Amino acid sequence: MPGFQLGSIGRKDKRESGLKIHRRGFVALVLGVAASVRLPGVARAEDAHLPSWNDGAAKQAILSFVRATTDAASPRFVPPEERIATFDQDGTLWVEHPMYTQVVYCLARVPAVAKAKPELMEVEPFKTVLSGDREAIAKLSMDDLFKILGATLTGMDVETFAHEVAAWLEKARDPRWKRPFTDLTYLPQIELLTYLRANGFKIYIVTGGGQDFVRVYSGRVYGIPREQVVGTAGGVSYEYGADGRPVLIKDPKLLLNDNNAGKPEGIHLMIGRRPRLAFGNSTGDRQMLEYTTAGDGARLSLIVLHDDAEREYAYGPAHGLPDTKVGTFTQALYDEARADGWIVVSMKNDWKRIFAFET
Repeated sequence: MPGFQLGSIGRKDKRESGLKIHRRGFVALVLGVAASVRLPGVARAEDAHLPSWNDGAAKQAILSFVRATTDAASPRFVPPEERIATFDQDGTLWVEHPMYTQVVYCLARVPAVAKAKPELMEVEPFKTVLSGDREAIAKLSMDDLFKILGATLTGMDVETFAHEVAAWLEKARDPRWKRPFTDLTYLPQIELLTYLRANGFKIYIVTGGGQDFVRVYSGRVYGIPREQVVGTAGGVSYEYGADGRPVLIKDPKLLLNDNNAGKPEGIHLMIGRRPRLAFGNSTGDRQMLEYTTAGDGARLSLIVLHDDAEREYAYGPAHGLPDTKVGTFTQALYDEARADGWIVVSMKNDWKRIFAFET
């Protein structure tokens, strides 16, 4: 999910240094894996990993990277304290179409906010949201959405906000699958998180979505504790409640726009280490992937291409897929990924299953 402002997208000079797994090095690595001998009827131990991934270049690149970085005898070995992996959330760990889950939550909160502030009932974009006209709501601009986000995500203490988000997630249902939004996580990615953790990687969510919003469910849904969520963050004010107890009130003040260049900035501020592995899905993740592969030593950047309209959604506009404002994956981003050795993960071809609830 994007932060509260749009960042420019520009190319950066890349360094060929260390033992990074990209460009020619990555090609050689994959060819080496493909050339390995497998005896008939004898399964490798690694075949048990990532069962919802089809066996192909993407899966083998992940397995090879983890094997190389965790083997003390490997020249690409990475000490445990440096095994940092960062994942975008929307469109990378769970469904982001037709609209980001947090935006759906904010739209649902508009009636309550308007009731508390009646003057908003006749002011756009709140008037449009209150009308219930879905076509008109779908045409709201990003500026309109930012106004709604600002009005619905602030003004309460942080504990009240977390309680309200949790209560909404229990009741809200995705319009297509009629299931809780928290059911719409990608099973191949949940398997990957588990696999990385088992090999000593510390995993962070680095998202353009609201940090406080994602922290409500990150532990339960992804096994990622709230302190390992880096997201778009607003300010808070220290105040005293009616009972005299100290509270933190959410302010309409932006502290960190964790999107585009804000992602590596947030990684530095909140984590303090350059990731060894980064996974994204859109132009908003571009700088995080660049920042990751620019480091010395073994690095791996991956990006999901949503190209499966039957099982999930198809959008780009890379590869002639439909254009979208939600999770945009441009042809320029695709070309950069190929040129720089990032792994482009095809949802259609690389994922055997998408959701845990699939039969």
